[in-house]
Amino acid sequence: MQRATRPTMATGTLNQYIQTVERMFRLTEGDELARLFSLRDPHVTNRNLRSSDIASLVEGNCVAPLDELIVCHLLCVKAICDKEYLEAYSHQSQCVVTIVKILQNQKEQNWCLPLMYTVCLDLRLVAQKAETIQTNGKILEKAAESLLSCFRVCAADNRTSDEDTKRLGMLYLVNQLLKVYFRINKLHLCKPLIRAIDSSPLWYQFPLAQQITYRYFVGRKAMFDSDYRMADEYLSFAFQKCHRKSRKNKRLILTYLIPVKMLLGYMPTRNLLQKYDLLQFWDLTSVVKNGDLRGIDRIMEMHETFFISAGIYLIVEKLKLIAYRNLFRKVYLAENTHQIEIASFQAALQIMGQDDVDSDETLCIVANLIYLGKIKGYMSYQHKKVVVSKQNAFPPLSTL
Repeated sequence: MQRATRPTMATGTLNQYIQTVERMFRLTEGDELARLFSLRDPHVTNRNLRSSDIASLVEGNCVAPLDELIVCHLLCVKAICDKEYLEAYSHQSQCVVTIVKILQNQKEQNWCLPLMYTVCLDLRLVAQKAETIQTNGKILEKAAESLLSCFRVCAADNRTSDEDTKRLGMLYLVNQLLKVYFRINKLHLCKPLIRAIDSSPLWYQFPLAQQITYRYFVGRKAMFDSDYRMADEYLSFAFQKCHRKSRKNKRLILTYLIPVKMLLGYMPTRNLLQKYDLLQFWDLTSVVKNGDLRGIDRIMEMHETFFISAGIYLIVEKLKLIAYRNLFRKVYLAENTHQIEIASFQAALQIMGQDDVDSDETLCIVANLIYLGKIKGYMSYQHKKVVVSKQNAFPPLSTL
């Protein structure tokens, strides 16, 4: 089929807009149709499309359910121009309801997926704007429910061929939902979505950009769940596959990948940190390596705003465990014995600025490191000693 000439609706009448939408629908031009319903397209500046009586003007001039979609879309455009974002959200939400009807009516075809992508993306963006007025997270929660209605339609299309199945739209919707759930801090709602994607046989058919976004968010979730191996795998995939010119995105991925790597024993180079303007981690690297607990507190205080705004303050705090391990390894090497007095570890902690630490607290720190596998050995509470393995008492972090 010959591709239709790309129409422009930045100017023109309402009737011309309706006719163009109908023509693109008949020609199954999903990308062009998506543009005609995008809130980021130049046609939203066309005053001819902003009548206050839009419903009566469209009714009878367009086939159903396209008439519903046009009315809801243009009412949303008008509301946004009037800065009525709650009203705009309501209209955009109805656009998604209509999209669900269209998808359900189209059997064994998926050419409408670009339209669904655009309408769903705009729903999330309008919901975020509306949240600036009503800041209780309820609007984004409702937006997520609307997105899930599209997801269910796509996920249920399991009898169509791989080329024409609507299941190819699942990953895009999951990414939109992940962005919402991260924003409203409801990460537990991600689990069924992650299961659905990880079990999908279509993974390699999803666009690479969508794969990268998915791995980025799931990697971050794994980090918060303390599954650092999975976080490393997913965030590394996102960083390596992200286009080298997407500097902002690569920096964002590194903001989470670097502390994960550090927790696994891999320290970043200065060149990498300098390249992506993340030198906050360089000071941290040297103090963690040296077991400098006082230095960690100082640097966390110095860069507190950055760590908190990135949502990694508590993850960075966990690097203290690595610092404890490195400090106690120095004690082990200095003592040159596999039976070490707790008092020796306590003295090391006090030298590093933890003056108020007592022997019981020191015992707890050592016991925790043994439990986590960062020290191979056991506690002798009776003799207040730590008996470490004669072989590889402090295993390399990267092997744990």
